[in-house]
Amino acid sequence: MLTQLFPKVHAQYTSSPVAPLLESFGDWLATEGYVNSTIRVFLFHLRQALEQAGSCSSTRRFVASDVDAFFKPWTGDQTSRSVNRVFQRFLRAHDQLTVEPDTMNFAPVLRDYAAHLRETRGLARKTIENHLLSISAFLSFASPQDNALNTLTPHAIEAYLISLAKHAKRQSIDLTVSHLRTFFRYCHDRGDIAQRLDYIDRACTYRGELPPRALPWNLVSRLLSSIDRTGRTGCRDYTILYLLAHYGLRPSEAASLVIDAIDWTAKTLRVAQSKNHSILDLPLCDEALQVLRDYLTDARPASPHRYLFLCAKAPVHGLTNHAIARIYKAHAQRSGLPLYGSSVYSLRHSFAMRLMERGVAVKTIGDLLGHHTLQSACTYLRLHVEALREVALPLPAGSDRGECHEDF
Repeated sequence: MLTQLFPKVHAQYTSSPVAPLLESFGDWLATEGYVNSTIRVFLFHLRQALEQAGSCSSTRRFVASDVDAFFKPWTGDQTSRSVNRVFQRFLRAHDQLTVEPDTMNFAPVLRDYAAHLRETRGLARKTIENHLLSISAFLSFASPQDNALNTLTPHAIEAYLISLAKHAKRQSIDLTVSHLRTFFRYCHDRGDIAQRLDYIDRACTYRGELPPRALPWNLVSRLLSSIDRTGRTGCRDYTILYLLAHYGLRPSEAASLVIDAIDWTAKTLRVAQSKNHSILDLPLCDEALQVLRDYLTDARPASPHRYLFLCAKAPVHGLTNHAIARIYKAHAQRSGLPLYGSSVYSLRHSFAMRLMERGVAVKTIGDLLGHHTLQSACTYLRLHVEALREVALPLPAGSDRGECHEDF
């Protein structure tokens, strides 16, 4: 590969002490979807850094801090920083990178707590990450010097929640309080904290206090029609938003779809539901099958990755739920439709409301949404004002709105 990439100066690369590592790195970059011009730039910077540092072994393990030191002479160069970041990802993929343990005093207890949430409480990986994010943010605020957990006080918790309330909604504050209470209870049970800090008042929230998130179906149809499907990216985006709107998928569920999830014979789509860890086989109509077929034939790049939806630019990998949220936001803004304040989850809510308007039972809607309880499903089915007007009773015949009845 080095000879093909550098036909005129290939001897500088093939005779280099790090030639095997450059060859392997170049092959990996090609697999990840990088174009040849980018691969040449990356190999040039990597050869320069490794040869100057005297790192000649292609099989030994690297330490993350040492790799950073290789590129330190070019810290101000954006390309070198990119090569450093991508090279470390390559080493991790080949199990050749050692990351030194975090010296932060709280790191051991956070690792133990993560294991507790995973093994004892059985929480999903993403839920555990959210717990750790909330706790790490609090510890950075309350103890920036990495003091012992036993030095935390109720005043520090109160100060943190006050600062959080300046920019966060009550629902977000309530979730943070829930995460902190669970963490403090765990620390007290194992003796890391002497006093009870888990007695924290939760923010007042009310079911149904927020306005409905569902969009009128004609608005959803107009959004889908506004997407330019002539290019690869537009075709991909249309397919994603089509599945979210017509099948009520969560963004994380759409991101986790694989090619094998489509059963063309049975006309079904197998969805791994992220919240209840169950598998749901959804029937695919002819229109949905054609949308998927057009995407796979014309828009999906050739890649060894089995994820159904891939990013448009290198490195090629499966999309994340955050990327899908950005896709919705971009097309909502580009469409010029009155979608301000909506989010990608509005499509899921619209799917539920559309089923209810068609007379589908709430229990069935809940099953399709992946909910265990009717209360969870009803959150998606808050009535619109127009729906309330339709069920209003007419005034009795002959009544006068301006007449005052003293009999009442």
